[in-house]
Amino acid sequence: MGSSYLIFLGTYTRSAASRGIYAVRMERETGRLDTPWLATEAADPGWLEFSAERRLLYTIHASAAQAVAYRVDADAGRLTPLTSPLPASGGTAAPCHLALDRTGRVLLAANYHEGFVASLPVGSDGSLGAPAVVRHSGRSAHPSRQEKPHVHSVTLSPDERFVLVADLGTDRVTSYPLLADGTLGAAAAQFAAKPGAGPRHAKFSADGRHLHVVNELDNTITTLAYDAATGGLTLLGIVNTLPADFTGANTTAEIRVHPSGGFVYASNRGHDSIAVFAREEASGRLQHLQTIASGGRTPRNFALSPDGRWLVCGHQDTPLLTVFEVDAATGRLTRTPHSAEVPVCICVAFFD
Repeated sequence: MGSSYLIFLGTYTRSAASRGIYAVRMERETGRLDTPWLATEAADPGWLEFSAERRLLYTIHASAAQAVAYRVDADAGRLTPLTSPLPASGGTAAPCHLALDRTGRVLLAANYHEGFVASLPVGSDGSLGAPAVVRHSGRSAHPSRQEKPHVHSVTLSPDERFVLVADLGTDRVTSYPLLADGTLGAAAAQFAAKPGAGPRHAKFSADGRHLHVVNELDNTITTLAYDAATGGLTLLGIVNTLPADFTGANTTAEIRVHPSGGFVYASNRGHDSIAVFAREEASGRLQHLQTIASGGRTPRNFALSPDGRWLVCGHQDTPLLTVFEVDAATGRLTRTPHSAEVPVCICVAFFD
């Protein structure tokens, strides 16, 4: 273990200020960030997913509707694309979220614009095969955001027997069995969120008994009991991510569970803040602890360091990475003076 963490950063390149995936090093002891550099040029690399052995990084090319693999040079902090052809994800629009199983045999992709989840077989060299697609149908209450399915994330269960798919457009979280051939079986279970909630991203508790889902449209977090045998989901509680007196426009974005399992964090876009919750281990229920300004506009994504000591937040509408120190006992955040300039940052991924 070195003295610094390596962090990769996904961006939108539709802004002339951004050119692809960036990298930055952060001192483990102080949280200080070095000056970021371009790890590789890429078109709108919106989500970053590492293979289990950290040899490969998978992302998306939004302009080409592709899922793409890169080899990682950790010493140099550089990425090199695989030379083998990489197929489209199964539609004309790129996926917005990816998940890779621990064996590295299948890459799962959530397609927001076209409302489906795809499973792509991974070759021994890391290249991707033709996708198998499961399409959703239906809509929900919001007239413009829920006019059709919008699959927003794919989350593997801890034992990787099921894939939990959050569909913002239909207000559903669906459990699909992950079959031996890497494809998805028929839906095993489904949770119906409150109409207009808009499930976006989900994270499991460390013990795998609970699933925490951040809802983009009504600014809440839903806590669900998870049945590992059946993939079943049962509502336990709902908490708000915003202060009670806030009246402006807001949508939530990312959710993370602290490595200790004791705290949950969610970002607010509009209020431009990070909400902090204590997590009761036995019940999984959340209690609000703190809401702190993220330091920039539109905190689309953030990540916790593997040791749980630091939280690094990227902003879509301010070219700024901000660093917070996490109190190990209380989970509360303290803004540090450390920051770095990264344009249109929409994904933060610790490599080590």
